[in-house]
Amino acid sequence: MIIAVEGPSAAGKTTWCRAQMTNESVVEEFVAEYQPTGFEPDGTNLEVQASYWATVNSNRWSQAKELEVRSGIAICDSDPLKLHYSWCLAAVGAAPAERFERELSAVESAFEQLKLGFADLTVISMPSPEQLRLQRERDHSRRRRHFELHAALAGPLAHWYAAIDRVDPGRVLWHFPTQLDLSQCPPPRSDRSDLSLLHAVINELPPLPK
Repeated sequence: MIIAVEGPSAAGKTTWCRAQMTNESVVEEFVAEYQPTGFEPDGTNLEVQASYWATVNSNRWSQAKELEVRSGIAICDSDPLKLHYSWCLAAVGAAPAERFERELSAVESAFEQLKLGFADLTVISMPSPEQLRLQRERDHSRRRRHFELHAALAGPLAHWYAAIDRVDPGRVLWHFPTQLDLSQCPPPRSDRSDLSLLHAVINELPPLPK
């Protein structure tokens, strides 16, 4: 089983992932979130940018599958698919819709090559803006320089996973449980790289602003 852990910046994703690594859990490690290198594409070439992120996310998906083979379960600190990010940016006017369209095309190619797919379950927490700011202030380990922008993406992020929940019910858990109960989780997807499922989710989303 592959489980994605999601939520806005400062929602507590990494903290929750670490909390699952206890003596009572079968989880001994998890797929860490992507760490910026400072050499990411700047958006001047959308094709290059789309290819870069498809490769980054495919690498994290590969890590998840390798971890699943070793331990039976892979928890990912943020969704390896990550296509929601460019859609959320476009939804709030922080990036052109064309960026999402280019990244969608790159993701479709990755799906066809089985290099990316949907997690079996997404565990997501959507704290209030006030709670997010409080949790950010308490976390002295990270600067979160783009916190305000990422906080603004909370609404579109909820729309994205609500679309998945409508298209494929039971695959989204809308809170962080204290301890993950695997017996209550849905079975692994039979086809994680199902293009028809990807397209159904996209069609379920609100239209992006022109």
